[in-house]
Amino acid sequence: MTSFTEYRHRLSRRLFRTVDIPEDLAPVTDIDTAAEVRPGAAELSEQSVEAIWEACQNLYRSGVYPLLSLCLRRRGEIVLNRSLGHASPGRVATVNTPICPFSASKAVSAVLIHLLAEQGRINLLDPISYYIPEFAAKGKGSISILHLLSHRGGIPAVPAGVDLDLLFDHRAALKLICETEPLDHQGRIQAYHAVTSGFIFDELIRVTTGLTAQQYLNRYITKPMGMRYFRFGLTRRDQADAAVNTMTGLDSDLINKGLTSVLGAHPDRAVEVANDPRFFRAVIPSVNLFATAEEVSRFYQMLLNHGEWQGRQILDPLTVHRATRSQGKAELDKSLMLPMRYSAGFMMGGSPLGIYGKDTQYAYGHLGFANIFCWADPERDIAVSLMNTGKPALGPHIRTLPALLGTISAECKPIIDMDSDIPIYHRSRAASTR
Repeated sequence: MTSFTEYRHRLSRRLFRTVDIPEDLAPVTDIDTAAEVRPGAAELSEQSVEAIWEACQNLYRSGVYPLLSLCLRRRGEIVLNRSLGHASPGRVATVNTPICPFSASKAVSAVLIHLLAEQGRINLLDPISYYIPEFAAKGKGSISILHLLSHRGGIPAVPAGVDLDLLFDHRAALKLICETEPLDHQGRIQAYHAVTSGFIFDELIRVTTGLTAQQYLNRYITKPMGMRYFRFGLTRRDQADAAVNTMTGLDSDLINKGLTSVLGAHPDRAVEVANDPRFFRAVIPSVNLFATAEEVSRFYQMLLNHGEWQGRQILDPLTVHRATRSQGKAELDKSLMLPMRYSAGFMMGGSPLGIYGKDTQYAYGHLGFANIFCWADPERDIAVSLMNTGKPALGPHIRTLPALLGTISAECKPIIDMDSDIPIYHRSRAASTR
């Protein structure tokens, strides 16, 4: 006879498309014991680290994530680098499993554009059409690179009815975007650009360096920082190791309609495209970075270090400053229909509540479809990457996800006085560290 608990479990699985979660999580858990330091070395207590990990396990038990991976650095030290679940059916994931962070890729592509400016190849205030003349079509001639970085480029979505297969053809996608009528010709409307900006950024890199965005990323960030993955797309050799994405959560017409307006396609179709071998081979800087949670956390730690990684200056401190400083106060985003605050490439935190937890007004990072959170909080001196392969909008995670973010911000208490942060933006220092 079916018990009430079993009936409720089956109902939840059917309603929220959850996956089976074992009672004992040990067989599906991977812990990077070689990298994790004792909590005291990162100015945390064992109880604080245990509380964060327990909150992460509770989130995994919601059943909407086949794979969940968390890497948390504090004071530059790895406190947690762990994974839970399966990379694909029957294949337990490890902390070294490459995962696509979807839109969290945008933070990386934005930094590449800032690096172009650092190298003197572009000026962020220049019109995009100065470098890509065809972008001027339909009155977009005055829209600047800075507008696009801060989601004011006027081209937030792929036109309705366009097959997402077009994304696998850079030239065709670029042509379509250039021929699109903008929401506003002067960059005055803030509307989240889910996919389109990546093709423009890739083309900017191509016309100014002769390299694709992937080649440019590899030369200036991935290779110098010793990353195994951290690339747009995957090599043929690595594709079999990638985590498979799964649509989970409530299958609601209303929710799907909202996500479709942001993604430019039905969410089921977006997940299907993300698992397509052509997605692995493509270079789509706005959505198809592949990396481990640790690599993404490493990237944000480099930003916290004012562009330095293990004695090597990856970015000029001024470049990090320009990329991570807010472009203004929070205002309604016409794509997401939520109040958002952006820098020139990052989603900013908030106070008293923000997307990265309570009192995170100094945090900067990026979210990815659907519940991927990657950010740095200089006040707490943390670099966090929460990666997953489930794509729920509404489901049992609706309480446990905010609980995890809240636990991180509560247990990693502020330790840096942001009002008296020592300025390091001196010309002599910048010159001497390159």
